[in-house]
Amino acid sequence: MFKIISGKDIEPEIEKIKKQEVFDRAKERQVEEILEKVKMLGDEALVDFTKQFDGVEISDVRVSKDEIESAYKKVKKDFISSIQNIGKNITEFHKRQKEEEWFEQLSEDAVMGMRNIPVESVGMYVPGGRAVYPSSVLMNAIPAKVAGVSRIVMVSPPPIDPHVLVSAEELGVSEIYKVGGAQAIGALAFGTKTIKRVDKIVGPAIFT
Repeated sequence: MFKIISGKDIEPEIEKIKKQEVFDRAKERQVEEILEKVKMLGDEALVDFTKQFDGVEISDVRVSKDEIESAYKKVKKDFISSIQNIGKNITEFHKRQKEEEWFEQLSEDAVMGMRNIPVESVGMYVPGGRAVYPSSVLMNAIPAKVAGVSRIVMVSPPPIDPHVLVSAEELGVSEIYKVGGAQAIGALAFGTKTIKRVDKIVGPAIFT
């Protein structure tokens, strides 16, 4: 149910909301430390943090072809068909969003116009844990593909649900890594030996 506020009640309500906001400096420092370790130690830090925060021991952060093949065996064919159909619909929507390039000759020596040049790489964060979010793959990978991004990277905390892995494979995600949290964002931002840095990072509550 929506609460409608108007008139003289607006300002008091805003102040009430402001008081509810809690800025946790201790958590900010923890994130800063994680990012710094990823920047310095790269893959080693990712492996350590994955064991510490996710309780999963990994030797390689990249999802292998065998893991993807195994994921296909664990999902129903109806799910794959649904992802393919939904993917087509979302693709058509984003194609209509894309602005057309145009050029106009002003004189013999001058031309004006507009070109759409995509970034080379995009990293997308897909949440993990108890909930499963194939929709996050659809909503982030498809716009990047329509825009013409050549390298689309997905990170997600392990173990990655088979439905998420299959969605990423069906949508043509270039690389998939089993790492989550602030350390995953750090890897995408700074790059490691295994994970090459990206130009832009997208995902739930991520604006970079």
